[in-house]
Formats: sequence, C-alpha cells, structure tokens
Amino acid sequence: MINEYTAVVKQEGDWWIGWIEEIPGVNCQESTKESLLETLSITLKEALEINRDDAIMTAGENFEELKIALRSGAI
Repeated sequence: MINEYTAVVKQEGDWWIGWIEEIPGVNCQESTKESLLETLSITLKEALEINRDDAIMTAGENFEELKIALRSGAI
C-alpha cells in the first residue's frame, strides 16, 4: 500500500523550505528543492514511526490495530 502526503514547498532567498500538510511538525529547510523533498520524506517516515510507537505504548495491552481508509476529497 502506498500512502501519499502533500508537501508544501517554497523558495525563500537561497533556501527551500517545506512542510507536510497532513502531519504537524514535519517541516524542513534545504539549499535545493531536491534535497528538501528527500529530507521531508525521511522526516515524514520518522514522524510516522514515532507516532505509531507512541500510540501503541499509550494503548498498553489488549488493543487492536484497524485500518481506516479515506476517499479522495473526503477532507
């Protein structure tokens, strides 16, 4: 399964800055657009792993993991 996220990027002077719309706190700054997209991807993956680990730790024992799907345009 491939999940897609939206990167909002812009150039400010010599720097490219960007955010992932769907995940608060995932933002980066790099000197090239290509480097920015790579760094955003790495940071997004790390944030999702941390959020998953936190959710499982908070749930404790006897929990279920269920998939939730959203249709395009649902938000």
